[in-house]
Amino acid sequence: MAEAAHRRATYQDVLDAPSHVIAEVIAGTLYTHPRPRPRHARASSRIGALLDGPFDRGVDGPGGWILLDEPELHRGAGPDILVPDLGGWRRDTLPEFPDEAFIDIRPDWVCEVLSRSTEQLDRADKMPVYQREGVAHVWLIEPELQTLEVFRLDGATYRLVHTWKAEERCRAEPFDAVDLDLAQLWTW
Repeated sequence: MAEAAHRRATYQDVLDAPSHVIAEVIAGTLYTHPRPRPRHARASSRIGALLDGPFDRGVDGPGGWILLDEPELHRGAGPDILVPDLGGWRRDTLPEFPDEAFIDIRPDWVCEVLSRSTEQLDRADKMPVYQREGVAHVWLIEPELQTLEVFRLDGATYRLVHTWKAEERCRAEPFDAVDLDLAQLWTW
């Protein structure tokens, strides 16, 4: 017996998803997951706050970046529709602020804050799209394990640059111009 044809998910499926979920399309499949738990949201908010001043606004740092929480990215022919926890563009990569609800220009950096419900998708499905699209750096933060993994695109594949944990201080590329205190990500 022939298998039923699978309908490719579209942007309309994302738009039609309930407002209480995050909807993404990867390789034509719609994925939905709930909004983040407080521990997850806290780590995401904190890393964004730590990077905003020195890199987005240029306060006590080099500036030169646009940083956004949960940007909706449309990449590839499908397109794949991804929503990383944070995305960053060098100002020369994104010289003008888009008017659409989504961005179709490849970010230079993304950060995914992992949870039990999203870790497999983030690692196995989204990272290959980031790789294909040439995203230079991916950070994976795991709030429960209190770790930060930094990956750099090295040719056609990602290379793990370093893993930091708990209360370590770090200089994590591409934001290595400033010392980051990881303990701030986990404190309530």
